[in-house]
Amino acid sequence: MNSPAAPGGPNLGQRRWQLPADVSGFVGRSGELVRLAGLLASARLVTVAGPGGVGKTRLALRAAADATAADGNCLVELSGLSDPELLPETVALRLGLQQASTASRLDAVLNELRGRKLLLILDTCEHLTSASAGFVKAVLRETSDIRVLATSRQPLHVPGEEVLRLGPLPVPSADSGSTVNAGAGDAVELFAQRAAAAVSGFTLTQPDLPDVIRLCRRLDGIPLAIELAAVRVRALPVAELAARIDAGLAVGTGTRRGTISRHQTLHAAIEWSYGLCTDEEKAAWRRLSVFAGTFDLAVARDVIAVSRSAGEDLSPERAEEVLNGLVDKSVVLPAGIARYRLLDSVREFGAERLAEAGEDTECHERHLSRYLSLTRDFGHRLVADGQQDRLSQLRAEHSNIRGALEYGLTDACKKADPDPDAGAARARAAAKLAGALFPYWVMSGSIREGMRWQDRVLDRFCDLSPERASALANLSLLGTAVGVPEAVGQANEAIAMAARVGDEWTHARGYLALQFALTTAGRYQEALEVAKQARWRFESLGADHALRTLDLQVAFTHVHARNPEAALEHAQRLMRGLAPGERWLRGNGHATSALAYYQQQGRQIECEKAASAAVRETQEIGYLVGEAYSLEVLAWLAADAGRCQRAAWLLGAAQGLWERTGGRLSGSAVLEGYHQRSAALAVGTLGAAKYAELHAAGATRPIAQIAALAVAGADVLPELPDPTAADEVSGWEGNDGLTAREREIAMLVARGLSNRDIAVRLVISKRTVDAHVNHIFAKLGLSSRVQLTIWLRDRVPVRLVDELSPAAHA
Repeated sequence: MNSPAAPGGPNLGQRRWQLPADVSGFVGRSGELVRLAGLLASARLVTVAGPGGVGKTRLALRAAADATAADGNCLVELSGLSDPELLPETVALRLGLQQASTASRLDAVLNELRGRKLLLILDTCEHLTSASAGFVKAVLRETSDIRVLATSRQPLHVPGEEVLRLGPLPVPSADSGSTVNAGAGDAVELFAQRAAAAVSGFTLTQPDLPDVIRLCRRLDGIPLAIELAAVRVRALPVAELAARIDAGLAVGTGTRRGTISRHQTLHAAIEWSYGLCTDEEKAAWRRLSVFAGTFDLAVARDVIAVSRSAGEDLSPERAEEVLNGLVDKSVVLPAGIARYRLLDSVREFGAERLAEAGEDTECHERHLSRYLSLTRDFGHRLVADGQQDRLSQLRAEHSNIRGALEYGLTDACKKADPDPDAGAARARAAAKLAGALFPYWVMSGSIREGMRWQDRVLDRFCDLSPERASALANLSLLGTAVGVPEAVGQANEAIAMAARVGDEWTHARGYLALQFALTTAGRYQEALEVAKQARWRFESLGADHALRTLDLQVAFTHVHARNPEAALEHAQRLMRGLAPGERWLRGNGHATSALAYYQQQGRQIECEKAASAAVRETQEIGYLVGEAYSLEVLAWLAADAGRCQRAAWLLGAAQGLWERTGGRLSGSAVLEGYHQRSAALAVGTLGAAKYAELHAAGATRPIAQIAALAVAGADVLPELPDPTAADEVSGWEGNDGLTAREREIAMLVARGLSNRDIAVRLVISKRTVDAHVNHIFAKLGLSSRVQLTIWLRDRVPVRLVDELSPAAHA
């Protein structure tokens, strides 16, 4: 069981992945959609290829939303990934996989995909063409029902690949007698729609049509260029806007009209938009280019705001207003709640301007510094309230964290830097970031990626240094979690090096790593002796959270050594005084307590309570290893009590998690004995065929549903909910402001289902249902379930009224 000692979602088990909502509307492309649908039906690899800005991603997502795959669609965005070796890791994280044992990340992904029927969308592959092609080849070779939809500026050239070439939107001829046609699906319609979104009440009139056609033709029908231009109708009449674009592109490209390539057209259109920005907006645009993924305002403000001795070109106080200005100009796009992003072409342009301004080094270093600060805050408040929110924030920043690490540790940076001292300082900051991320690597399931960054630190710091000692300790802790045999040696080397450089914190963490490694190696007495060294060192440093982590590891050692009383003592001590919002240590503490209770006679009730509590806590933060341990214990209890159907599907669900996260039960012979005995009891009662059926059903159900049923004490797996159930409320009368999901939940509330029942039925967490119900009450001005039921009676279709609870008929 892994435990993060801080160094000095979406539920991951869900089988379906929600595609981003299309918030601006989809225009045209009906023919391309039909062709793409046909290709997806007949080929296992389809690549949408075309130049930047033509809408490859939007077309792929629209086609994916219409496609049918039993396990849904999974979008993997690659634009923020610079290291080809991390492509399998990126896919694994999107699939919700956590650390695997000795298997590579590619093997773990392939194991997960085998047996699934899934559409895997790889978005923006052009900068990783070779890596993407190799990955796709492996997927197509090793699976039978996975289809891949890729977007790229060039084909992947994989055998069997079908390519849909996507060009600009059509532009009507100026002399064809064109009329305003809202359903034309062409460049003019796109301009009209985006302009209407920018200016309330805007309508494209017949007199303006020739100018819009001229504008769209000048922009080669490239959607991104047209969208950037359309927002300018806030400030300019259509005729003047067309004239300025005509003149601006000619000046910007230096070529005769009609002779520039589409790439030059897009670049010139972006440059024209850049020229219309204020100096503050230009500064923000180019500095935002250092973000590899989405970003929030707080982090962006610290990176883009600069105070100089000669004055401020963008103050922190002005950052939000300037960012909003870029959103208004469609340069920065919203990317979820309070998050933003740059399109690839816009980011590339900004990076060019950043280098020209001589700000790239300074801005990248602020970026690295900001993420080091964010990560250190996560570690310092590891066990404080708000843990789940802080973990979610780091997950959202994963691409940017990678970018910061890559910048600080890349070899090119070390060799080419004109200022070696600055390069060394940058590398030290990146090493600190890699070390500070240790608890995140464990809690997010990115064990293999965490190990890779520790290896990069070791490559950068080859000699005796605090950075190398820290990386060795981290590598040992991470490696132990996935069964790396070198972990004991790495821990010993970290201890020796930390002593030589006088790093007391890493010295203590080296003993923590050695204790964990010795436990998994079966050397229990040595592990307990080493724990004494770790304890007095952490006590002298006043490291409360590290002492709690040590208690967890020692409790785990005692479980393996069959000393449940000592295990319970340490598990209960680590949970004592934890903040109410802490999930990680509490979940692991409950799971370890459940294991200890199981080893004692007559403690079944305490054991089930502890295991159920562990399921709830670990599921809140998406930690599948903790859930797997807890489901195992609940299965053992069920088998002992003769509830063999429950035992079978619980064992199946746990096995599904073990296959995603590594070896079952950390390879413990003691715990494996309990597993085998429980499986044998269930097979003996149910018969091999029935057991296999239930075991398979448990392994393939969404983990959120399994968790809810396990905690509720269910013996039988219910049928999966009808995927069309949400459609039955689409006929509500009136504009109530509820989302489709809120209507669905409101209907289930009115039928008399509890929030927990609704969670099981819809395969979501109870906490999510609680939030939805509160939102429903707030939007409708209601305060009770009875009021909601009566309110619904007069609004739902007649055929559904009889299904409401008795309150509706009172």
